[in-house]
Parts: sequence; structure tokens; C-alpha cells
Amino acid sequence: MPMSSLPAAILSHMTAVNNVPPPPLHSIPNLKKSKHINYGQLNALCHIRGQHSRSISNTLSTHNTFMKQYPKVFLHRKTRLPKLFKQEEQRELSEGKEESQHQQPDDSHNVAVYVERAHGGHNLYRPKRATENFEEFLAILKKLPIHRTPYEHKTVWKYLKTIPNLTSQLNDKHLKTLSKTVFSETWLKGSTVIANDGFYVILKGLARPQTNVYKNLIEGSDSPVSFIPQSFHSFILSEKFKNSTLAKMYLHSHDSMLSKWSTFGTLEVIPQIESGTQMFSVVTEDDCEILKIPAKGYAKIKEEKIKIENMQKLKLIHMCPYYEEWPTLSIYELIALLKWKKFPPGHVIVESGNIISFVGYINSGCCNIYRSIIGFVKLQSNKVKRSQKLVYMGQLKEKESFGEISVLLQVPFTCTIITEKEVEMAIIEDKDLFVA
Repeated sequence: MPMSSLPAAILSHMTAVNNVPPPPLHSIPNLKKSKHINYGQLNALCHIRGQHSRSISNTLSTHNTFMKQYPKVFLHRKTRLPKLFKQEEQRELSEGKEESQHQQPDDSHNVAVYVERAHGGHNLYRPKRATENFEEFLAILKKLPIHRTPYEHKTVWKYLKTIPNLTSQLNDKHLKTLSKTVFSETWLKGSTVIANDGFYVILKGLARPQTNVYKNLIEGSDSPVSFIPQSFHSFILSEKFKNSTLAKMYLHSHDSMLSKWSTFGTLEVIPQIESGTQMFSVVTEDDCEILKIPAKGYAKIKEEKIKIENMQKLKLIHMCPYYEEWPTLSIYELIALLKWKKFPPGHVIVESGNIISFVGYINSGCCNIYRSIIGFVKLQSNKVKRSQKLVYMGQLKEKESFGEISVLLQVPFTCTIITEKEVEMAIIEDKDLFVA
């Protein structure tokens, strides 16, 4: 029996489908295990006996076992405690402190120790590490300043801040600059150290001052005046000795011996009066290690300081209303005459009717201006009394000037000027202005 077209088509399609090969198998992706699940405990939990039992007693025991084992499936993060310092180091430090405390004598009644500490002196009872730090300091000074690291420059600066003769005359900024120029010199026993060109600090050994004796020519006095060290054996050059003539030299006794941390010399550049003149000199009694601060290095600091002050004065005058259009060269002529001066609050700078003695340029603070007014006050007895009062007229503020007309024309002030708070101003005294 012949087949219809539709069944024949279905049969041929089924035959074609059976001849098609099956699709390729794809691998199942691997599942990532969770870091917070203990799979061993989970497997043990799934195989607990009695889970499918219908007995009530078995079900309760299985449930209790399941609930006990269930929390073990989850992993808990371990809490990390902060790191502790090693106890051994602390014990060694504490033992070292106790030993140093036991070795120190009882200085509760020793006034010299308190005076030395108050003036920034070096404590005689330092721990053992201070010796190591000092040796490191000496090794740093042996290097040229250009070869030192920032840490080494800071170490030198730290030691310079402990020398009273330097801290009493220089601020921290200047000491920090000087610390980058200092170096150490080694002098053999019996050497003569001429300190005309710098400031010296003895770091090791002993030295004896060799002092110049001068004959004073001021006011016709013939009494000899010797150049004697002041505090910490520091030599200071005075105008009296600059203008006097050299008579002779002598050596000090052993009572004035210069020891560790003693200072001598000067930070001022001294012109050579005579060849071979030894104005500041010492003789070494031992092999000495001496720190030197060149006077030329300090001269550069002074020059930089003067430049900064002149720029500040130039800016101050230029900002005053009457000087805004002045040429810079003309203002520089005024800068050479300017001096800084501070006035406390309530200070009367000038009274009405007087000629002021200087021209002022206010840098900080303010001044009140008052006008003197004469009025009449009626008394209870129907009489009238004449009285004088100061009436507030205005204020002089920062970057303003006053006194030019009164000084130049010698005209009395028509008002009274009183500082309201502390005032810093640059002034030009009338005597300097008329000489210029």
C-alpha cells in the first residue's frame, strides 16, 4: 500500500535525525568552596544516624546531636591581638636606669647641679649612652660639612643648642645655619691656638688662656686692663681694647684652666691691626679636640639678616600712603636710617603743642588720635569752670606714617597720639634725618 506524502516526509525526517551525531559533552564548572564552611563537619552532619527514623526518642536524640554539631560547620575568623614589645628590651632599659640611679650621688642639696641644669649645662650624671652619642658627634665633626647627612647636621645642631654662650646670643634659626659650617680641629699638647678668626669650644683636653694685657689710653689712665674671660671662659671684644695698644702677654694660672665645653674666641670678624697680633689665644695642656665656628660664617648670617630686615622696611614704607610713588632708591636712603622700636599700650608718643622727635612708620598695632578741647563746665553753685578734655578724632593703623611735617618744618603737633595696644614701628630720629 503506497504511503501518503505526509507520513513519508515524517519518516524521512526521523531517519535523518537518527544519523546526526549527538552534541559534544560540556564539563560542569567547578564550584568554589566557601572559606567560611568546614566541609568535613558538614559531611559528618549529613550522615548522622537516625535522621529518617520515625521513633520519637531517636528523633529527639538525633535533633540534639544535630544542633550541637551544626555550629561547627561554620569557620570563625581568628582575632589578631596587637603586637607586644619585647619584654627583654624593656627590662634591659629599666635595669640600666636603676643602675644609673644607684650610681648617682645624692645631689638634692647640691646647688651647683641645679644651676648647671637651669643654664642648659651638661649633666654630670648622664647614662652610658651619652658617651656613645658624644663619640658619634666627634666623628661627625671630622667630616666636611658638605659630606654630612641631614641627620648628622641635626645632631650637630642639637649639641650647639646645649652651649649657653651660643644660645644666649643666637636664636635657633641662626644656630641651625651655623651647625652646617662648624668642624673639629685636633691640637697637640703645647700648641698655641689663635682664635682671632672664630669661636672655639673645647671638646676634649685642657687649655690655658694666653691673655693680652692692654694699656688703657682712654681719659689718660695708665692702669693696665687685662682681657679676662667671662662666664664659661668666653672672651668678649670691647671697644676699649680695640682702641688701646698692646703692652705684653701673660699666661693664666691653673685656676682658670679651660676644660670640656669651655669657650673662647669671637664671632666678630676682627681686622688685622698688626701682623702676628694674637688677640685671643690659648695654649693646650693636653692633646685637644676643639670645635670651631668660623667668624666668616656668622658674618654671612648677619648679612642675610640685614637683607631680610631691609626688605621688610622697604615693603613697610612702600605701603604707607604718602610713599607709594616714591622711587626705590630714595626709600633705600631712608632704610639706612630706620630703627625698630616697640611702645607699650597706653604710651603717649607725642602731646599736643610739642614737636615730635622722630618720624614713625607703624608696622603692627594702632594709635589713637586725640584733640585737646577747652570747654566750660557748670558747677552746682551756678558758677562755670574752664576744663580741658581730649576728644577722640581718629586712629593711625598699620602701614601708616606720621611726624614728617613736625620734624622737617619743626612745627608743633596739633593733636595727641596714644598707643591703643602694643605698637611696633620703624622710626627715623630727627638727629639722623638732619645729619643725612
